[in-house]
Amino acid sequence: MYKITLIPGDGTGPEITEATTRVLEATGVPFEWDIQNAGEDVYNQEGNPLPERVITSIKKNKVAIKGPVTTPVGTGFRSVNVTLRQILDLYSCVRPCKTYKGAKTRYDNIDLVIFRENTEDLYAGIEYQKDSEGAKAVIDLIAKLSGRAVRQDSGISIKPISVFGTERIVRAAFDYARKNKRRKVTSVHKANIMKFSDGLFLEVSREVAKNYPDIEFEDKIVDNMCMQLVQKPELYDILVLPNLYGDIVSDLAAGLIGGLGLAPGANIGGEYAVFEATHGSAPKYKGLNKVNPLAMILSGVMMLRHLGEMEAAEKLDSAVASIIREGRDVTYDMKPSPDDPTAATTSGMADAIIAKMAI
Repeated sequence: MYKITLIPGDGTGPEITEATTRVLEATGVPFEWDIQNAGEDVYNQEGNPLPERVITSIKKNKVAIKGPVTTPVGTGFRSVNVTLRQILDLYSCVRPCKTYKGAKTRYDNIDLVIFRENTEDLYAGIEYQKDSEGAKAVIDLIAKLSGRAVRQDSGISIKPISVFGTERIVRAAFDYARKNKRRKVTSVHKANIMKFSDGLFLEVSREVAKNYPDIEFEDKIVDNMCMQLVQKPELYDILVLPNLYGDIVSDLAAGLIGGLGLAPGANIGGEYAVFEATHGSAPKYKGLNKVNPLAMILSGVMMLRHLGEMEAAEKLDSAVASIIREGRDVTYDMKPSPDDPTAATTSGMADAIIAKMAI
């Protein structure tokens, strides 16, 4: 019996979480769900979107699966996702992007894995609001140290990239490549412009790569990487990136395979692992039982593999592939037309996957 922390999330999160837990239970793997609520609804009730009990549960169980959680734009509380990653040191965000036959996409045979450093870079949360004492102090310090004038009406975000943080994410990418018999790792950066942050990321990537002579290594500037992925994605295998670029490029890669509805994710550290869909909470669809649950279900496949339940993982992945290929029991976003009256509901798609596994 695996005791797993289950965070339903908010918006459409509870609906896709319910579908995912039913599908995971149908694999035959025994689960006990330790349900812990977090997000916007909890914030409105308790004044804290991520209560300490959630962290305590994950530390006890070591593994969690999480529905989407709303992050306010520009104002409000800080991202629950980012906070979880930093508190639990979930330094490695792993996002596979694989095409499934039958999905709406212009591409065939995409098979990319994004490794995004999760704790540093501009997402480190070191920020100073415009006109704050902190912003003024940083602006004054920059003027003193560099002679460069930053406008006084600026907000400030700090971009730390360390040798330690870079070494472990690049090692994680290479270790995954070796374990899964992948052929190449590409380090993605903007070292031509940011020579002391992205330049460090590239330098450390090259050093780590020397320890893996059996795996091809190359590097790409991030803007060129985006163009390359659109033009010839078949040339790439595993990408390793700093935090911000990893966030952006993983969404681009999801677009290659049919969208965020097919994009699973895992956040993994030395002790803990949290599995979650890449997409957001889509609150406008809350309660409609219509959103695509596959990204979270495929995150469940990743969780099964993490737990060593390979047979169950393959059974579930094959059932998902069959449902997508047949195209009958899929949600509106995967139909030729979004207003197709034959579109499955969220729960109906889960039912179809369960039935497919039973064959």
